[in-house]
Amino acid sequence: MSATAVHSLWTTAAAADPIGKIDAPKIEYGQLSPTLIIIGAAIIGILIEAFVPRRSRYYVQMFLSVVALVAAFAAVVALAAGGYGTTKAGIAAMGAIAVDGPALFLQGTILLAALVGLFTFAERRLDPQAHGNRVDSFAAQAAAVPGSESEQKAVKAGFTTTEVFPLLLFAVAGMLIFPAANDLLTLFVALEVFSLPLYLLCALARRKRLMSQEAAVKYFLLGAFASAFTLFGIALLYGYAGSMSYGTIASVVDGTVQNVTPALADTMGNDALLLVGSALIVMGLLFKVGAVPFHMWTPDVYQGAPTPVTGFMAAATKVAAFGALLRILYVVLPGLRWDWRPVMWAVAIVTMLAGAVVAITQTDIKRLLAYSSIAHAGFILAGVIATTPEGISSVLFYLAAYSFVTIGAFAVVTLVRDAGGEATHLSKWAGLGRRSPLVAAVFAVFLLAFAGIPLTSGFSGKFAVFKAAAEGGAAPLVVIGVISSAIAAFFYIRVIVLMFFSEPRPEGPTVAVPSPLTMTAIGVGVAVTVVLGVAPQYFLDLAGQAGVFVR
Repeated sequence: MSATAVHSLWTTAAAADPIGKIDAPKIEYGQLSPTLIIIGAAIIGILIEAFVPRRSRYYVQMFLSVVALVAAFAAVVALAAGGYGTTKAGIAAMGAIAVDGPALFLQGTILLAALVGLFTFAERRLDPQAHGNRVDSFAAQAAAVPGSESEQKAVKAGFTTTEVFPLLLFAVAGMLIFPAANDLLTLFVALEVFSLPLYLLCALARRKRLMSQEAAVKYFLLGAFASAFTLFGIALLYGYAGSMSYGTIASVVDGTVQNVTPALADTMGNDALLLVGSALIVMGLLFKVGAVPFHMWTPDVYQGAPTPVTGFMAAATKVAAFGALLRILYVVLPGLRWDWRPVMWAVAIVTMLAGAVVAITQTDIKRLLAYSSIAHAGFILAGVIATTPEGISSVLFYLAAYSFVTIGAFAVVTLVRDAGGEATHLSKWAGLGRRSPLVAAVFAVFLLAFAGIPLTSGFSGKFAVFKAAAEGGAAPLVVIGVISSAIAAFFYIRVIVLMFFSEPRPEGPTVAVPSPLTMTAIGVGVAVTVVLGVAPQYFLDLAGQAGVFVR
């Protein structure tokens, strides 16, 4: 057939079936402003690395990051005040992102946690000056081989890795979208956007660089497996429902879907796709929250990563991942409740007990806090299992309370130092209460909050979660939770006893005097711990109002 014949066929076909015009995407910039502010600032941060002289970069990046986080938080508050958390809640960005109470509450929590975490990132007074230059917790030059001549030259020249600030902002941007994602593809993109900067940040410790790089490789490899499971699960769910949208998948699961295409009708009855796909996605999310049996990365990564990164990651990643898990279970899979609840029961029980029991054997303070965070993931799962509005609001409150205690605790860990940097071995903390009573007392407050002692935020959070679980018909789970809390209290109290009732060693560590940045981070942690413990009602009400997902 000649080219002209083909061309005339083509034009005839086109004339017979005019293609409808492609609509421009409709983006609600106001409703997405918190995320857009952070992404914009992160991109500007990269340009600063390229164009601003090296000696000014630290201050410019620091200023930009603080302004961006504060502005994004103000945007979240403005949206909440405008009713987007309650009456005006809806789906934005052509169905990709939900703007509702849980999303705004979690985004606000992540932004505040990131702001407090940022202060620990920017701390430059803890280490002694190197060649007349102040140094922070991060490698002088990330690309230099540990111990090599190029690294020594970078230290001598006073280089600092200011790229950590844009990396932090990119991680925050992904975390803001993750709990608000309303379709599976957006969920996956957000997962990668916040995971990749974290893999890099974990490798950048100034001291113990090989251990730090090992932690980053472990986190990256296991995180890649988890992402692959999630992606495979997304593919199976798409095959089952013929859509990525949470609402559509939920209606297919419930059997209320309208206008079924013939191709979809063939696979809709296939429950294997639904069950395996859902299991794989939930598995990926449980990896991110550090629940047993997907917790293996947690202790190694927490121990090896620079401590400011550990604190930020332990707080903000948990908030984002639990938000996404809640949305998947409550919005997409409420019709599968009888299938996923027994599995989550088992995961919650094993996570609480394993985290509490294994923590007793730890001799490193960062590993101890890692296993403690695993136990807390189990406590929060008790609220997820409640499947009631109180379950959602109790989880939101617990996440807000937990994140500030965690960042504060890791900020205190950065202060206790010896010649090799941070002194994380527990034996070195003996007698700390006599050598530096204030630091030991502050750390004791955080440990009591982790243990859930009354008049701390930890007690209010645990009480809310266990109450919701008991009312949701999971009373046996609450009993196991209380037993786990008692086991966990043992090793928290043990550290307090070690600090206050042991003789200080003559060659023991010193407590560095931090700049106002770290003092602010620790002060905010203590203030939130006490306020949420003594007068939690306002914040419980706030979480209650924010506890309704838009469908």
